[in-house]
Amino acid sequence: MVIIKAGRGRPSRRSIYAAVEQATADLDRIGGLPGPDVAGDIWADIWYEETHNSTAIEGNTLLLKQVQTLLDTGQAVGDKQLAEYLEVRGYADAAEWVYAQASDRETERSGDTPYATISEVREIHRLVVEPTWKVQPPDDLLPGETPGGFRQHNIRAFGGGMTPPDFTEIPALVADWVGMANAAPGGELMEHLARVHAEFERIHPFRDGNGRTGRLVLNLLLVRHGLAPAIIYKKDRPKYLRALDRADHGDYGPLGELFARAVKDCLDRFLLPALGGPHQVLPLSALATRSASVLALRRAAERNALRAIRKPNGWYSTKTWVRTYVRGRPKRRSKGVV
Repeated sequence: MVIIKAGRGRPSRRSIYAAVEQATADLDRIGGLPGPDVAGDIWADIWYEETHNSTAIEGNTLLLKQVQTLLDTGQAVGDKQLAEYLEVRGYADAAEWVYAQASDRETERSGDTPYATISEVREIHRLVVEPTWKVQPPDDLLPGETPGGFRQHNIRAFGGGMTPPDFTEIPALVADWVGMANAAPGGELMEHLARVHAEFERIHPFRDGNGRTGRLVLNLLLVRHGLAPAIIYKKDRPKYLRALDRADHGDYGPLGELFARAVKDCLDRFLLPALGGPHQVLPLSALATRSASVLALRRAAERNALRAIRKPNGWYSTKTWVRTYVRGRPKRRSKGVV
């Protein structure tokens, strides 16, 4: 695969989509996407990161270490509002349910097997908001606006000017949305999922928790398509909101690219390094460490300092070969030492 640049050295969107396909093929080569029942530690690391970042996008102030402690021990560390701990707990419970769907990766999907159903979307929302709503429900909840229940009132226009539809239209719109989510992509999968995600957020079917629910539904669709989940990091919130705005105006490319980058990052950070053994040939992006960046490894491979294999889509090496290279590098002299 030739990486096509899109100006100033930035890879083109098409090459990013191709990189996701190749990384997914690399994962399939070593066994495919595992379920939490056989790779619990890997999914736990994804779980911490996603729960922290997705709730932080909505304003939750717990640090990653506080999220880890809460999910591991049940102890609320720090001086935060109770609602913030309950938000994290609810999101984590919903994420666990979504990740469990990866266990069905091996099951052959027939043409009438849905990727998502209305009842599943309702269940994800229920899990997300129920812990918080039990002690601190939104103001002026109307009958039917329960966890998993659609909103029964209208919402003001968002900051970008987009106005969610009238609440009376929601059942029909969600039914149409499910049809879209289960339809054949008809093009680039990531942009299809971008359209599906943007439409969910435009409908805004619930009283609260639509952002968190929408990102979890996105990951439900990704794992059922055999792909890694996408973690949208807090630092990328402005980029994510801009991409959603572009999608609201019919341009799904920026959001599709953001999702593709997130999936590739999950493959490189969590799945490929953990599942590949010491002698498994992996892309350099999955072998980089704090002491050896992707750029440093590529340069070492190009000058034959790192044992590596050049493939059409880039350089590959193994954990053992990278370890040997790092150990054999000349140590830098400390300043003032002669």
